[in-house]
Amino acid sequence: MVTANIIDLSGNTKGEVELPVVFDEVYRPDLIKRAVLAAQGNRYQPYGPRMYSGMDTSARSWGSGRGVAQLPRIANGSRAARIPQAVGGRRAHPPKPEADRTEKVNKKERRMAIRSAIAATSDAELVKARGHRFEAQLPFVAADEFENVEKTKDVVSFLQNAGLYDDVLRAKDGRNIRAGKGKLRGRRFKNKKSVLIVATCDSPIMKSARNLAGVDVVSVDSLNAEVLAPGTHAGRLTVWTESAISTLGGMFE
Repeated sequence: MVTANIIDLSGNTKGEVELPVVFDEVYRPDLIKRAVLAAQGNRYQPYGPRMYSGMDTSARSWGSGRGVAQLPRIANGSRAARIPQAVGGRRAHPPKPEADRTEKVNKKERRMAIRSAIAATSDAELVKARGHRFEAQLPFVAADEFENVEKTKDVVSFLQNAGLYDDVLRAKDGRNIRAGKGKLRGRRFKNKKSVLIVATCDSPIMKSARNLAGVDVVSVDSLNAEVLAPGTHAGRLTVWTESAISTLGGMFE
């Protein structure tokens, strides 16, 4: 039987909880990567020009015998149109909105990827390899009273007492301006991921912790490979609540 310490709001050990068997799952980075890339690809928004973009013109070729290139030229003029090399002409090889960019993953593989990503949250070496900073024993299990915290300052106090707040500061200081044209398109900053808090559905912690830099809060029944392994890299620093651990045991046993 593998157990983990339960940490109260003061950062002290309150007791122990038995970990479900999912934490013994084999680490499968290949399946985790497939599941994450599939999730990203399936919400990809199609883009591209309309079918007749650049073709709405009166341009016709003059034909041979005029000593000029046989390009489509607008009526009552000589300016080239419609062709890709003409100003305002169609694109030669534009992105196709009708292209299917979705990816399929077998149900058993996707579920195993989630189990493997859950088990990776208890591996201190994998968590440190992601760059997380912490001074706590993994897996980290918080007392159920943590779910009822309603103020962000109380969440910060708990993370400080538990030795996890340095990772939030790392994410806050790691916010950088994006290179390229993405700056003009609503994604000016690149943000780092920090602590993941897993609680039961509709608990107050869902709102009180979401404004901290890099912190994500999800319900235990909404877990997926992408939130557990951002960027396909497993081993995210995760805070589980007692109720989440007990629910997890019922989901995967």
